[in-house]
Amino acid sequence: MLRGPQQRTVEVSQRAMGMVQLVVSELVTNARKYAPGPCLLTLEINGGAIEVSVWDSSPTPPAILAPDPTRIGQHGLEIVMAVGQSFAIHREPVGKRITTAIVLADTPGGDAAGRQL
Repeated sequence: MLRGPQQRTVEVSQRAMGMVQLVVSELVTNARKYAPGPCLLTLEINGGAIEVSVWDSSPTPPAILAPDPTRIGQHGLEIVMAVGQSFAIHREPVGKRITTAIVLADTPGGDAAGRQL
């Protein structure tokens, strides 16, 4: 269960939770691997999606490679962009912030991934 900005309780499906865990793992791994210093993870519920944001201290934007099934490794951002509703890289006064949103709906038709209480 998660609490949103209005402090509503939202039950999240296993699919949505798995996607959020995958995205967090990929973004934090990249921040720890390529940025010197600290990183910051923020999770927010925003309009039917969980917004995942990772800040790190490196100003260099990540290389976004074209999909290549023969490439070994370096598929993290490709995965994040495939499962996210949105994807953005923002330069910050120090470092950069990468943000994506994972939809809480389980089906393209918009069936809720969990019920709102």
